[in-house]
Amino acid sequence: MAVQPAPFPTGLRALGTRDAPFTAVLDAADLPPGALHRLTRGDLDILIAHTSAGVVAIDDRCPHMSAPLSIGTLDGCVIACPLHSGQFDLATGEPVQMPTTGGLDPDGRYHPTWSPAGGSPKEDPPGKKAEARRLTRVRRIRYYPVRITGDTIEVALPANAAG
Repeated sequence: MAVQPAPFPTGLRALGTRDAPFTAVLDAADLPPGALHRLTRGDLDILIAHTSAGVVAIDDRCPHMSAPLSIGTLDGCVIACPLHSGQFDLATGEPVQMPTTGGLDPDGRYHPTWSPAGGSPKEDPPGKKAEARRLTRVRRIRYYPVRITGDTIEVALPANAAG
């Protein structure tokens, strides 16, 4: 079966990629199904993931607090952040599970802190940190266009990251 790019949701294209040239970034053979690969160009870190829907390229930053998703885990199209247990659907760009710290989802709804099953209840003492957690918004994922040319994965990179 040939490696295919996955479609990404309308409106979630990364800034600067609309007319960006495609750049060869990885041999398709080096990204088997379920694999994650971090690509760094300048100060831009991109995650290339081979999901069950195909290959996607996104910012390698959790849309919650910017932890690198490339060291998380991928299950089908859902990537889990290694920092606060947030889970995000790479097919839709939406959170599947809010981070343990709680906060605002992309639509502005508040979600309280929570503890993973078997964990001690998470305390949220009042103060500036609790206020910051309540005001932290989880963003939707931003995508870089991907295409497969021959056996090469290519990503549309903004001009400041292509070199």
